[in-house]
Amino acid sequence: MKIRIFVIPMLIVSVIIAGCTQGPGPVAPAPTPEQTTAVSQTTTIPAPQPSFTLGDHYLKESYSFQSVKDNYVRDVRVDNATWGIGFDVLPLTDNLTDSWFTMNVTNRDTGQTDTYGYGNTYGFELHHLIPMYNTGPYEIEMKGYRVKVDVILAKRNP
Repeated sequence: MKIRIFVIPMLIVSVIIAGCTQGPGPVAPAPTPEQTTAVSQTTTIPAPQPSFTLGDHYLKESYSFQSVKDNYVRDVRVDNATWGIGFDVLPLTDNLTDSWFTMNVTNRDTGQTDTYGYGNTYGFELHHLIPMYNTGPYEIEMKGYRVKVDVILAKRNP
C-alpha cells in the first residue's frame, strides 16, 4: 500500500508537469495583407451609329484641305426639322495622325454651336452620319489639314 501512496501522487505531479511544459503548440504567424495591383478593365461599347438615308440636299460639296489655313464657311437655311449631316473623309497622307477635320454647325437663331470632326480628339472614323432636329439658318464652318471631305446636308428620309 505504501507504494501506491507514493506512486499515485507521483503520477499526478508528472501529469501536471507534463501539461504545463508542453504548451499550446506552434503559433502561426499573423497573416499579412496582400497588396494587389489588379487593374479593372472596362469594356467600351461603341455607341450605335444612326441609321437613316439623306434625301433632298441643302448642301452637297467636296472640300480639299492642304493647309491649316484652309477654311470654308457656308450658309444654309434648313426648312425641315428632320435633317442630317453626312461627311466622308479621305486622308491625303499615310500617317493618319497628321490629318484632321472639324465642322462647326451654328444655328444662327439660337447661337448654339455643335462641333463634329475627324482626327485628333474626334477619332478616325471615315464616315459620319449625324441627325439634326431644328429648322432655321445655319452657318457651317469647316477646317482641316491633309484631308478631302465630301459633305452633305439634307433632309432625312423616313
